[in-house]
Amino acid sequence: MVILITVVHVIVCLILVVVVLLQSGKAADLAGAFGGMGSQTVFGPRGSATVLSKATTISAVLFMLTSLTLSILATRGGSATPDLLKKTLPAAGQKGPVPAQPQPGGTVPITVQTGVDGGAQSAPQTVPAPVSPTPAPQPQQK
Repeated sequence: MVILITVVHVIVCLILVVVVLLQSGKAADLAGAFGGMGSQTVFGPRGSATVLSKATTISAVLFMLTSLTLSILATRGGSATPDLLKKTLPAAGQKGPVPAQPQPGGTVPITVQTGVDGGAQSAPQTVPAPVSPTPAPQPQQK
């Protein structure tokens, strides 16, 4: 349903662009740019509706209807969190895996790149790194 309305919406958009660009301006001369309409009314002479003006009106109405329909369909089926995030985030009551905290004086594995060997990078290596105790924060003096 959404795909059908989207296709209709795109077609209506293209028709609306073409119909508007095909129309000629009502007061396209130099006097019309400065408001010199002479004895004509404020909005210009009122002639019979042409095929292009009718097509513009119809395509504008269809554009509004398809836009409104697509926005309503998009908000109805939606939820606050996308499905991808629901799969990765733990539920509110569950706790995710807690990483192990290293003890001071122990070691933790880290991966390092040792350097360039003959123009090519060497393979990364995992080495143990000592864990130092975290010092207590010092009070700031003024």
